[in-house]
Amino acid sequence: MSAPHLGFVPEPLTLPLDRILPSRKPPEGLLTSRKFHQIVASITAVGLIEPLSVTKADKESGQHLLLDGHMRWLVLKQLGYADAPCLIATDDESYTYNNRINRISTIQEHHMLRRAVERGVPITKLASALNVDTSHIHRKVGLLDGICAEAVDLLKDQQFSANLSTVIRKMKPTRQIESIELMIAANSITVAYAEALLAATPQHLLVGGQKPKKLNGVTADQMMKMEREMGNLEGQFKLAQQSYGQDVLNLVLAKGFLAKLLDNKAVARFLSQRQPDVMAELQHIVETVALDQG
Repeated sequence: MSAPHLGFVPEPLTLPLDRILPSRKPPEGLLTSRKFHQIVASITAVGLIEPLSVTKADKESGQHLLLDGHMRWLVLKQLGYADAPCLIATDDESYTYNNRINRISTIQEHHMLRRAVERGVPITKLASALNVDTSHIHRKVGLLDGICAEAVDLLKDQQFSANLSTVIRKMKPTRQIESIELMIAANSITVAYAEALLAATPQHLLVGGQKPKKLNGVTADQMMKMEREMGNLEGQFKLAQQSYGQDVLNLVLAKGFLAKLLDNKAVARFLSQRQPDVMAELQHIVETVALDQG
């Protein structure tokens, strides 16, 4: 079995910064952006963690083209660094690596910060490196406290606010899983959605059996009605989710059949003359390329 082809040399090489040419101009206002200052603080506190990605050296000039890490390159130049560790691309493609990189999820970030704290790195130093408040680091480190393993597994590839776990941990494990499944299916993993689900959660599914504080302007009767409606909505949503794949398949098959039917000139002529409204609707179905297309 042949060895897998790697897109870059596995071991980073230290290259002079003046031999690395950026492949694009920095956007307006980059040097004053929060992200830029965050990277400045991080490199100042703990140094460069992620190497730059560059092409192989040009045979004539000896220069490398920067593929990924433009902001880090600018920060290093600003801080007076002479060189930097780099990953040398083995492919000749001139694309930006950012297009093919999956940024770390919130839970991966939690594990990294937790390992750093367990190894003795002070939280104040981590906060300084990331240019955030220490309370933010505390929330990230304790992100999964009170969250069941199944719920964590559902969130492992997602990005979300650290405040989300504060809401989720008020629910019992079965409700945690149910709520996260709903948020993922709705593509809305937000604190506001989680709080709405928490407010509509039956008392026996809450940790300690205590209902959350009442929402401002919502009476007890309205809250009970919202709980019932949310329960009905969740049931309908799950039923729709179960049949979604088969429904889409049926629609695709129906669309293909209609397309072939309308390709028959005799059928198309008959419908245009006798049933123009039906013909217009069928043509609209055939031309539809997305389920949410109006």
